[in-house]
Amino acid sequence: MQEDIFNIQSQEDFKQVALATFKHQFNNNRVYRSFCDLLYIHPSDVSKVDEIPFLPIQFFKSRKVIASLDEVEETFTSSGTTGSITSKHFVTDINLYKESYLKGFAHFYGNIEDYVVLALLPNYLERKGSSLVFMVDDLIRKSNNSESGFYLNNIKELAEKLSELDKKGQKVLLIGVSFALLDLIESQQFSLNNTIIMETGGMKGRRKELIREELHQLLEHGFGVDKIHSEFGMTELLSQGYSKGNGVFKTPPWMKILTRDTEDALTIQPNGKTGGINVIDLANYNSCSFIATQDLGKVHQDNTFEIIGRFDNSDIRGCNLMVL
Repeated sequence: MQEDIFNIQSQEDFKQVALATFKHQFNNNRVYRSFCDLLYIHPSDVSKVDEIPFLPIQFFKSRKVIASLDEVEETFTSSGTTGSITSKHFVTDINLYKESYLKGFAHFYGNIEDYVVLALLPNYLERKGSSLVFMVDDLIRKSNNSESGFYLNNIKELAEKLSELDKKGQKVLLIGVSFALLDLIESQQFSLNNTIIMETGGMKGRRKELIREELHQLLEHGFGVDKIHSEFGMTELLSQGYSKGNGVFKTPPWMKILTRDTEDALTIQPNGKTGGINVIDLANYNSCSFIATQDLGKVHQDNTFEIIGRFDNSDIRGCNLMVL
């Protein structure tokens, strides 16, 4: 079944792999099984994707969400304020994660070897267990380019490198957290023609939260680019969605976003309505592929999606709940 995850060609393929994955996780993930039992939902009752129960993401903070007896190869942890409980994602097959992000990147951006990858992820580098740092570190290696690398506080050096590479016509991917990208454009203004600027969200208490339009406008002006790209990922997921501008995200074929009714968590809404974001990530084969997040958003008719805010007021990540 795992080999089918990255060979999905159609909605019917997705449905078949999702239903088989649900059955596997119902039988092998004790936390998820208990959750399904509380809802009186059994695989024999489920024939459609939107009938599958979505596990609240908070369980990754309080339980070991795992659907395999294999040894844990990596444990990814979420960032959190001092003393807060962080999420843990126990990964028994790190190759599934690698295959997911490498094929996901190729799906949206082509061959990683065409790019120099520059990473500005200071707060992630300062702690252990970041799935984002793991992914970006591997993308830097896979780019096979000695110019690729991480930058921590050496912003002046990064600014020079960025300008130099862009002038040479080299395709560059600069991936960074919002506050660090803002720090960079405050030190220097750019006019880039061959560079993708990709923000991963997050002021993390370093700056005032901005709504996405305001943040992207500042970054577009500062870097001299038409669009700001974004990455949608979480500690609890092994796949990413990407936006090539305007905060509208697409998912790879093995990932799907649905929204649930904000008043009734078990009701999946039709596309076009704002609701709680539910994620199906079939790469999460050995943990849980069906997760109800704390994000609010909207799925469009073409299955692209937007993140609009969060259910709670903590960790708003550049979203403004007032638009609701």
